[in-house]
Amino acid sequence: MYQKFRKLWKAFWEPVLRMSWAQWVVACFFALAIWFVYFTCRKRVKNWDVFKKYRKKPAVFIFWHGRSMMLSPIVCLGGMRAYAVASRHKDGRMMAKLQRLFGLKSIYGSSSEGGISVLRQGVRVLRRGDYSMCLSPDGPGGPSLRVQDGALYFAKMTGAPIIPVCFSASRAWFQNRWDRYLVALPFSTITCNISEPIFVDSKISASEFEALRKKIEDIMVRQVREMDGEFNLFQIEQDLTAAGFKQQKVQADAEKKAKKLAAKHRN
Repeated sequence: MYQKFRKLWKAFWEPVLRMSWAQWVVACFFALAIWFVYFTCRKRVKNWDVFKKYRKKPAVFIFWHGRSMMLSPIVCLGGMRAYAVASRHKDGRMMAKLQRLFGLKSIYGSSSEGGISVLRQGVRVLRRGDYSMCLSPDGPGGPSLRVQDGALYFAKMTGAPIIPVCFSASRAWFQNRWDRYLVALPFSTITCNISEPIFVDSKISASEFEALRKKIEDIMVRQVREMDGEFNLFQIEQDLTAAGFKQQKVQADAEKKAKKLAAKHRN
């Protein structure tokens, strides 16, 4: 009965959520919820001076796909001027509207769709000299906690530094999805860690490029592990993908259903 209701509900809402006005309504609701959480929490930000230095300059701020929620109000109140990379999928377009409510403009595309267009637009933005870029190096479909090349190409082609950023919360809920999206709960302690800038030489060799990519990935993984460890939070997995996670979920549901049928036959 639940599965049938869920399918009917999904069939109703999916067409609605493709409409721009509906996406704006949902985005406004999420923005209000995020602001409520933000203002009820204690905040601790490390290396705020780095953010202040680059908030209105060419820089590539990177964060894990599942760690965007509380960064939005921080950058908004910090007066950041930036573009954020958003997926062309309906969920991505809704997220772009949510980002717009926090003062971030959008560039549509991803590493798997429209990657060249994103690179061109991002390079153009950074070369103007008055805006930063924000992107998730493991998005939009994983693998989780793996840095892809996009951010390094932005930095290599423009001279803008890469700045890893992460947040964590003392009271949190992890969504059951590939990126383990962290939802901070009201009345938590929110920590935000802004790493030192990392520059990419325009003449870097292929082997040096890969070594630097791995170094940035290690910094970001250590960053999230240490921050979550402070609050004894669930340790998110590496190398999960959206497609793989969905397949695991389908398999787990099938196994659960088979066990229920077997138990029913035994009785």
